[in-house]
Amino acid sequence: MDIKFCTSCGSLTEKKIPPDDDHARSVCKKCGQVHYTNPKMVVGCIPELEGKILLCKRNIEPQKGKWTLPAGYLENGESVQEGAARETLEETNATVQIIEPYRLFNIVFVDQIYFMFRSTLTSKTFGPTSESIEVRLFDEKEIPWEEIAFESIKQTLLHYFEDRKNGIYPFKIFDLR
Repeated sequence: MDIKFCTSCGSLTEKKIPPDDDHARSVCKKCGQVHYTNPKMVVGCIPELEGKILLCKRNIEPQKGKWTLPAGYLENGESVQEGAARETLEETNATVQIIEPYRLFNIVFVDQIYFMFRSTLTSKTFGPTSESIEVRLFDEKEIPWEEIAFESIKQTLLHYFEDRKNGIYPFKIFDLR
């Protein structure tokens, strides 16, 4: 994504490689400000309660009407754990206790990184929000696999249920291309 106008002074930018850099960047023609565009961090949770996983049916694009784990973009000024808990609350009206990091997916074709945490629901209070038309606890056998919104979420769930059999949840990194 090119930045057309400088965020510091409003002047036009040009695409060029700044000194001591190796990537073309948007550089302000007037003040010289270098503008970086970097991957977006998506953070989320695998909320578990009594052996079931909380999923939400998306009420927003992309993939409106499909099921997913609660996740969304990390905001400036928050930790990845805070962001994952906030996204869970925003999408499911549920609060969680973060346990540990579980999966990281490099999704280079859309310039995103998905960072998923194991978590437990702190209560049985959850429900739809403006972002989710339905929120529900699923047993492993009930997961609507053909209706999962994103490959990273599907992989996270498959890995999770496999790891749960052994009671060992190693942190792993995967590339989706």
